[in-house]
Amino acid sequence: MSSTVPAGMRPGGLQASAGRAELVCFEPSCRTRFAITDVLYNCPKCDGLLEAIYEYDGRGPEDLKRLFRERRMSNAPLDSSGVWRYRELLPFLDDYTHVVTLREGNTPLLDAPLAARYGGLDRITFKHQGFNPTGSFKDNGMTCGAAQARRLNMKRVACVSTGNTSASMAAYAAAGGMEALIFLPHGNISFGKLAQALEYGAKTLEVEANFDEILALVRVLAQKLGIYLLNSMNPFRVEGQKSIMFEMLDQRDWRVPDWVVLPGGNLGNTSAFGKALREARDLGMIDKLPRIAVIQAAGAAPFYRMWKDGAALQAVTKPETLATAIRIGDPVSWPKALHEVRTSNGVVEQVSEQEIADAKAQIGRAGIGCEPASAATLAGIRKLTDAGVIDKAADVVAVLTGNVLKDTDYIYKYHTNQLEAPGGVKIRSNFGNRSIVVPNDADRIAEMLR
Repeated sequence: MSSTVPAGMRPGGLQASAGRAELVCFEPSCRTRFAITDVLYNCPKCDGLLEAIYEYDGRGPEDLKRLFRERRMSNAPLDSSGVWRYRELLPFLDDYTHVVTLREGNTPLLDAPLAARYGGLDRITFKHQGFNPTGSFKDNGMTCGAAQARRLNMKRVACVSTGNTSASMAAYAAAGGMEALIFLPHGNISFGKLAQALEYGAKTLEVEANFDEILALVRVLAQKLGIYLLNSMNPFRVEGQKSIMFEMLDQRDWRVPDWVVLPGGNLGNTSAFGKALREARDLGMIDKLPRIAVIQAAGAAPFYRMWKDGAALQAVTKPETLATAIRIGDPVSWPKALHEVRTSNGVVEQVSEQEIADAKAQIGRAGIGCEPASAATLAGIRKLTDAGVIDKAADVVAVLTGNVLKDTDYIYKYHTNQLEAPGGVKIRSNFGNRSIVVPNDADRIAEMLR
């Protein structure tokens, strides 16, 4: 089936008209409004982040729940997407022919008793975004960002990425007939992720700078050359990532968990999840908010330090972690993320490289697997249960953001006791599973296996 929604298609559900969706400055002291079609990433008046807000069509919560469930049986492109299935809850488009879909979303909830025990819980459920088309949660946001780019008749899109964003944007740009420009830190990327961007035809530029420095550079280039930015400060990326929570709630028959735990890098997911949960509550679809726990790697933890110290965010100029997906020293979405964590009575925690590596091995032993950044969730849960913040009987949904094959070098080095943290600190292979060299001798192998 086509990756773009055919012209003339009449998908079920109402669409937003131009007057029903706006961009609004997130800063409480500003709240300036802009047209939904303005090419903006920050407020021109105060430089605050922007968010999309809507006047919903008034359809009741039970009607919406039935509609979403019925769409699971439909083969229409929009309905088959785990993002656009919930389009009434992200109604920024006035024409769905702009949509580029690779049938993103549709990611499972997985029980993992072994991981639960390691984390100090009676039970844990993983919402595994690694089942997405390009192997990470970025696809949920990118389908919406790409749709807005096509709506604005943009020919080129760009991002700064340590891996997953570049893979996702390259795929959706290719499917939507746009040129993808990817800027990444030279030498600081997983080859598994870079390979995806190259395979999807993106023009890739490795810059000799860190993520935050490159982002400032690319924002200048985007303004000069009329390129549409698809990093997480893009408000339409956040709208797509909201669907992760809508789908999770739908899969649980709209029963709200006690906690939602996720890794924190640029904090776009934290912003999106909190916004989704608040909107679902305000629409009467759920009756309470889960608490949000954000887990950062200790070598790239400016949000944790701000939370702990109660001070302003201080950027980490040289963020260091093997969990490359969250190696962010100056997260652009922190004001939104802070609001969502506070609103949910949530917490922020940090974990070491050793804790991430061991938690990742435990998730793998559960038959699930994930990229290193994802494992920060279980490592953080273990710390929070030890501290009594999360009760062992709590209903916890932990989000795994990326596929196990995103960083295979990391896996091999951990299990063969060769993994080193930044600075050359040895990571112990506490749960290693080294391969065994054997002779070509059935009797000797049989004796060994006995």
